[in-house]
Amino acid sequence: MTIKNQMVYKFGMTTVNTISQRQRGRPREFDLDQAVEHAMQTFWTRGYQGTSLPDLLDATQLSRGSLYAAFGDKHGLFLQALDRYIEQALARLDDELASGDSALAGLKACMEGYVARTDGAAGKRGCLVVATAMELAADDPEVSVRIAHFFDGMKARLVKTLKRAQKEADVAKHVDPVASAHVLVCFLEGLRVVQKTGFTSGSNSAAVHALVDGLTSRR
Repeated sequence: MTIKNQMVYKFGMTTVNTISQRQRGRPREFDLDQAVEHAMQTFWTRGYQGTSLPDLLDATQLSRGSLYAAFGDKHGLFLQALDRYIEQALARLDDELASGDSALAGLKACMEGYVARTDGAAGKRGCLVVATAMELAADDPEVSVRIAHFFDGMKARLVKTLKRAQKEADVAKHVDPVASAHVLVCFLEGLRVVQKTGFTSGSNSAAVHALVDGLTSRR
């Protein structure tokens, strides 16, 4: 992410946090973190445009006044929900990449995790980041910078893992870690999209194995 985007992202986070702290002098009667979690789940299921204010009031169990005082408006609450989703997704990626005895094992665990998340109800729900990118990123700068932050963070982690795997002699020397990490981002997030069209987890697993074979092949 460019320095300009980093500044915009940090400014956006500060603005949202300021909104949520306007009532600092008065004790809260609700759990802010829990409210954001419930809102995130609602936006994730319904999408931004598909989520109404009554939906959010029902999910968070907040009054209209409390919601506006804490988050400013629906958009402010959505930004905090999206930040939460991104933070959780990157933390899960870190855990998966660190879960193996080697960098390649961690990469395989990450890819298998994505396959697992394309199955069943989770697969039908998809990825909030991808859905938001399609729905809002083109016209919403605050959303766009968050989407860029997520994909840049994901790519950076994969580049680091691929370089480690090369040092451990598990990934072929001819593999370009930066280009391959970009391919992996497109592939893994793409799985969340194509699964909605009826792809089976078996075909997704086969694709993962083919991609790993390409990274480890010595030609």
